[in-house]
Amino acid sequence: MKKLKELINEVDLDIDILGITDDSRKVEKGFLFVATKGFNEDHYLYVDDAIKREAAFVVTDREIDKDFPHFVVEKNINDVYVDICKKFYDVDLSEFKFLGITGTDGKTTTASIIAQLLGWAYIGTNGVLVNGLEFSTNNTTPVVDELYKCLHIIKENGCDKVVMEVSSEALLHDRLKGFQFEEVGYTNITEDHLNVHKTLENYRECKFKLVKHLKESAKCFINGDCENCRLLKYDNLYSYGFSDDCYFQIINVKEDKDKVHFTIKSKDESYDIESPLLGNYNIYNVTLAFLMCLDSVDSKELIDKIKDLKPIKGRREYLDFGQDFTLILDYAHTYNGIKNLIESCKNYEKIIVVTGAAGGREKEKRKLIGNFLLDNTDIVVFTMDDPRYESVDSIIDDMLEGSVKNNYYRIVDRKEAIKKAFSLADSKSVVLVIGKGRDNYMAIEDKKVNYSDYDTIEELLK
Repeated sequence: MKKLKELINEVDLDIDILGITDDSRKVEKGFLFVATKGFNEDHYLYVDDAIKREAAFVVTDREIDKDFPHFVVEKNINDVYVDICKKFYDVDLSEFKFLGITGTDGKTTTASIIAQLLGWAYIGTNGVLVNGLEFSTNNTTPVVDELYKCLHIIKENGCDKVVMEVSSEALLHDRLKGFQFEEVGYTNITEDHLNVHKTLENYRECKFKLVKHLKESAKCFINGDCENCRLLKYDNLYSYGFSDDCYFQIINVKEDKDKVHFTIKSKDESYDIESPLLGNYNIYNVTLAFLMCLDSVDSKELIDKIKDLKPIKGRREYLDFGQDFTLILDYAHTYNGIKNLIESCKNYEKIIVVTGAAGGREKEKRKLIGNFLLDNTDIVVFTMDDPRYESVDSIIDDMLEGSVKNNYYRIVDRKEAIKKAFSLADSKSVVLVIGKGRDNYMAIEDKKVNYSDYDTIEELLK
């Protein structure tokens, strides 16, 4: 809790402020509502809603037509909001060190690996992790007030070093205003979030904004095997990948049943890596994490730590509840992410996939993903995956469009779909439950209904 006059210098009132937000739907009694200007929406339009929800005070950049305690700012209201968040949560960005990871696929895995290797706090899709504690968040890169709340939690738990996943929407909405990063890394850039960005070019350019948040002369690492990443212009740029023109080249890959060996070679150094995280896509993730940690930890210590990396929740997460088949839980939902995952499972005699597609998002990729799975796996069980306001059957129809294959089941109820997949598996099978990872909700219409793939799997197998 803070007094209003502590948050806004120009307002000398002792009103108790219990919370802050720029989303009127989150307003509770005693909250300060700041009517920011969003990318698509002007939150000034929701002042009345905030007042109805018993806000204590309102900040706007225009007069309101109500006799209600408020203050009209002359500065950019979005900047004012950031300042208020800093004061409310007692956060000074200069007290922190940040590493940033962006890209289409692999952000969570790479950022989580870095957090493990360095012992830093983490903010991303899997929430906030600090000193063994976990806190949930609503976005990959939280909205402004939630982001500063996360930093407050991290600070209160004795940490001032943070590795962050940075989403394209966070960069689009300028959530990182004032942030400066020690280093940033790009995992890859493929088509995604086109419902927001409209074109790949817009999406790519939005991702590229992250380098503007780098400290002077700080390093930026890019996936040199990704054509879109190669278009980034920055002075202190280092590429990594399998291509022989990468500054850090990945060579000598040998994969065993439970680990992979590879070498990272540069002009000056060579590092032999052993990792328990399988698949070429994880080689990329481990490589980027290793390179971004080199300025903080000795290479030999890093190499030893990589051998003992813990699995990342919801990312190629092997689940063992005593079943006789291999079971993997994964968040993969983009074409590239799904393709990489399936290709890494070719050693199994039978590949069974449980999947769906999100409603209200990128219909054009549904056919591409659905047809790829039908062509490259043995059985696909199509089901619900955050349908929002769309019909699940309609979404599945989109995924089946153009295919003449019949190696699939259509089961709308996700629990029943997973149960069906299990019934089709034997000791030589791998069952991939993909799309949701460790999400704890199902988005139906405008609600987030409690649901977890992990809990469902545990219930079915135990």
